[in-house]
Amino acid sequence: MTAIELHGVSKRYGDVLAVDDLALDVREGEVFGFLGPNGAGKSTTINMLLDFVQPTSGTVEVLGHDAHEESVRVRERTGVLPEGFDVYDRLTGRKHVELAVDSKGASDDPDALLERVGIEEAADRKAGTYSKGMCQRLALAMALAGRPDLLILDEPSTGLDPNGALEMREIVREEVERGASVFFSSHILGQVEAVCDRVGILREGRLVAEDSVSGLRETVGADTTLRITVGELPTGALDRVRALDGVMGVEREGSTLLVAAEDGSKTAVLSTLESEGAEVRDFETEEASLEDLFRAYTEGTA
Repeated sequence: MTAIELHGVSKRYGDVLAVDDLALDVREGEVFGFLGPNGAGKSTTINMLLDFVQPTSGTVEVLGHDAHEESVRVRERTGVLPEGFDVYDRLTGRKHVELAVDSKGASDDPDALLERVGIEEAADRKAGTYSKGMCQRLALAMALAGRPDLLILDEPSTGLDPNGALEMREIVREEVERGASVFFSSHILGQVEAVCDRVGILREGRLVAEDSVSGLRETVGADTTLRITVGELPTGALDRVRALDGVMGVEREGSTLLVAAEDGSKTAVLSTLESEGAEVRDFETEEASLEDLFRAYTEGTA
């Protein structure tokens, strides 16, 4: 069974088409990254999953349930960390989590959830005194209540420092190991690349890509950069490398060579340098980042 299925989904607000004939499948047990520039339709899509808005056309199913007709059942089985979560200033952190547990009819220990997200020491403080990062941790604790089958995380690392973002990713992995599916929307592409199995990229309301990061890289034909540390470099060696099929460019920065090449050309580059008498001391491969791929898809170059 798939965790999320959208078929032919469109949403129109007057003359504005926010989502355009969207088809999307999120598999059980995977972390799916949902990306797109501002105004691409991400928030509208998430709101349709949660039945906050209804599609103009098409079908939305979440955990095998119609998102509108069976919205109560969907919410019972879904944990949500919304973008821009607002706390109740006068309620303690513990009370926030107790309310989330009660709303799910669950039996979780609120203190255990607060400990899991790292703010157990602030359990009795009013949430209005929390920092932005603490509020985000509190929202995650509330989303985890009831051991949800699906987590919908919208900008989950907002306000978190690097350690907090790492802890959040570890919790996501733990939830997947438990059997949950995760729908993960973020502008911080490094976070998405670190935790997601597949990503979908939305542009102007349409899904323009859906694959693993490596699959997107292959589709775009993104170049690989070889960073090679060399010792002695005979005259003419670089010219031989530049002449190889699949090599787009060679730059030299002291003892480092930067070679932009197709993925299948790496071995030829190294063997050519060695056959020309160059001393290859070390090398590493730098592949196109998710940020590079995102730019290619959203700026229309893919």
